[in-house]
Order: sequence, then C-alpha cells, then structure tokens
Amino acid sequence: MLDFTKDSVFNLKKIDDFKINKNAAAILLDEEKVLGVYRTVRDQVIFTDKRIITVDEEGMTGTRQEIFNLPYSKIQYFAVTTKGFLELIPDCELTLYFADKRVAVFEFRGKNDILEIGRSVSRYTL
Repeated sequence: MLDFTKDSVFNLKKIDDFKINKNAAAILLDEEKVLGVYRTVRDQVIFTDKRIITVDEEGMTGTRQEIFNLPYSKIQYFAVTTKGFLELIPDCELTLYFADKRVAVFEFRGKNDILEIGRSVSRYTL
C-alpha cells in the first residue's frame, strides 16, 4: 500500500470512525484522538492528532497486515489538490513530503473535504 519508491495513490473514501481496523486501534495511545478514517476496498488510512496510520491488508484473506506510522513531526511540507469543476468522479489529493525526501500521495474519491484534511495536517505539523 505505502510504497515510498514511487508515488503512492489510494482511492480513499471516508468511513465511520468506529470501523477502524482493530490492529490500528490496538496501537493507538490512550490520549490519541482519531480525526478521520478512510478506506479503499481493503486498506485503511487513519488520521489522528499524532500521526497518520496506514493499514495494508495483504494476501487473499487479509490476515497479514502491514501498518505504517507517519508522525506529523517528520513531515517537512505538504500540498493539497482540490477537485475540479464538473468532474464525473471527483477526486482530490494530499501529498506529504518527508525530510528524508520520501513522498506519500493520498487520493480521495467522492465527497471529501480536502481542505479540512489539510487544515488538520497543518494543525499538527506547524
């Protein structure tokens, strides 16, 4: 799911916070607050007030999972791309640039408030 050797793109849609992956929920700190949960067909991205967590379900059954933790403190800068006018399938993007020159791109489909997501990232990176 998160491949730093090339741009990582996801077709993310917002879901209810209580549908968070159980393994991702297990690594949350007691005082950590979930800001939003997004998913693809199988994978999830969880925004908290401390970090961004990605969950990659691997294999046919999805029982093996790779969980990445992206602390806001490691993000050097970021960009948001808003959806265009009259797009048939509206999409927007969040691009994160890390101090070690790695890049992660998250693509959101449907009705997502990319500016609110950008505001949240700003709040915890600045």
